Amino acid sequence: MAGNTVGVPCQADRDVPGLIVKFGDYPLHHGGVGAIRSLGRLGVPMYAITEDPYTPAASSRYLTRAFVWPTTGAEEPAHLVEGLLRIGRRIGRPAVLIPTDEEAAVLIAEHQDDLAGPFLFPRVDPALPRRLASKQGLHELCVEHGVASPTAAFPESYEEITAFADEARFPVVAKNREAFVRRRRPAVNGTTRIATREGLLTLARDWGERPGVILQEYLPREEAEDWIVHACFDADSAPLALFTGVKVRSWPPHAGMTANAYVVDNPELADLAARFIKQIGFSGIIDLDLRFDRRDGQYKLLDFNPRMGAQFRLFENESGVDVVRAMHLHLTGRPVPEGEQRAGHRYVVENIDLPALLAYRRSGYTTPHAPARASGTELAWFAGDDPLPFLTMLARFVRPGAKHLYQLWRTSRRGGSTITTTK
Repeated sequence: MAGNTVGVPCQADRDVPGLIVKFGDYPLHHGGVGAIRSLGRLGVPMYAITEDPYTPAASSRYLTRAFVWPTTGAEEPAHLVEGLLRIGRRIGRPAVLIPTDEEAAVLIAEHQDDLAGPFLFPRVDPALPRRLASKQGLHELCVEHGVASPTAAFPESYEEITAFADEARFPVVAKNREAFVRRRRPAVNGTTRIATREGLLTLARDWGERPGVILQEYLPREEAEDWIVHACFDADSAPLALFTGVKVRSWPPHAGMTANAYVVDNPELADLAARFIKQIGFSGIIDLDLRFDRRDGQYKLLDFNPRMGAQFRLFENESGVDVVRAMHLHLTGRPVPEGEQRAGHRYVVENIDLPALLAYRRSGYTTPHAPARASGTELAWFAGDDPLPFLTMLARFVRPGAKHLYQLWRTSRRGGSTITTTK
């Protein structure tokens, strides 16, 4: 991990607040709670956009104020920009923007000049975050820069899907081509594994004249490992903080949100990620999902989130720096302390890891790089110094959450499609 000062604990600028920016209805988001706690524990005043006054984020003791603003993520950009500017005026001083979804990250990038007065954020090519968040855009960038990714097709009609099905090796994976369709009318719900030609053609009949999907080769979990890279880069695309880890379990199984993961040193993967970021000229926080394909020995880039990932608190260095702290320190002119990552540290998302554990035991899947014993554990929801978000999560999760988990479990048992939940 790169930085500027070795072994010195991070000293944040307490005069510059942070604002969690989220668009859409997903109140049980542990990443936002983690960011509020991370900077709040350093004395940074924290603000957040929330769906209502009773979300876990709104209940954190480290939150100065919640701005209740229900959105879908599909509003006109001008409306969202004006809403952010209105919040900025209410905060009354420049604040660091911390987006938790692609809609927010892309909006900030594409309206940098409008937001630059009341807010601080990494400056980036305005078109780049949208391209990275797009499955097609990311695939094209990987091809352009020689980064491995699954073989993919982008059909423009049902006839092209039929032609693909005649030649494809099944199972295949279908994903929405663009980042924002999940809040509108998605062709598929997240990542969908399709077992047969007939299954693909049946699903495709509901995708309309312009399918809006990417069809990808399936990387069999028996021959693959799921890896994570979280990092923060400066204006020159040099790493301020860079971490690698392995995903042990996700929910839904094998294709969804991280439920259990470990910090694992992987210099090869860190170098691959740093070189790719330098080539494309990105600055700010990234969250990458890669799958190591044992059949050809390549790390294949599956997803590029141009923002903080929900599980970012897995990663922290010996000086107490995570990617959110690194960004705040850098944007406020503070040094970013160096330090080794906490190898062997574990991250657990309490409300989804138990069902994930049961599903993985049934499948027999194991992660060879996960350590036999954790050097420490970070819980996504519970914290002794901030217990209310955990209790609020339980109150909101128990009935609808249990029903949702049951539905996903039935889907995975049928063996038809595996649905990814947004990170």
